[in-house]
Amino acid sequence: MNDYKLYKCQICGDPYLGDAAPVNCPYCGAKAKHFVDAWDYVSPFKQEHNFTAEEKENFKAALELEIGNASFYKAAAEKSSKEVHQWIFKSLMKVELEHAGIFSKHLKINKPELLEIEASTDGEANLQESHRREEIAIKSYQKFAAAAITPRAKQVFTALVEIENDHLGLED
Repeated sequence: MNDYKLYKCQICGDPYLGDAAPVNCPYCGAKAKHFVDAWDYVSPFKQEHNFTAEEKENFKAALELEIGNASFYKAAAEKSSKEVHQWIFKSLMKVELEHAGIFSKHLKINKPELLEIEASTDGEANLQESHRREEIAIKSYQKFAAAAITPRAKQVFTALVEIENDHLGLED
């Protein structure tokens, strides 16, 4: 019988039950290095981080970006003609919504609703748009990480650069 342990992701805060930490968080996509034993977990969402005004503005910009991307992925999942594209975009939508949740929690606001965005029935065209959106996110998060003063803001933006880079590898 396996000895399962409970782990917590330090980026999104979601729990994971398994015999080892996952390679990537199944919720936000963070790398295994961001997992800790649940008994050692201290919620970054309950701590006072004293984010700077610039960090808060960057969180707001990131939240807007993530809601926009999740909205696009929802539309792409609904419109793409191939089932495999639908699966890719549905998965990406869930991850981007999790990212939006991270920023919403730190800003202490409710997560905004998804937007009405158009997507193509051509999954390949949607993948190209996906890559464009992920590249924008990566550049934004690199800039935000470089400007971050508080360790938590730097941790979140650095982790998201890694996660969004992983998304660029999604292809047929």
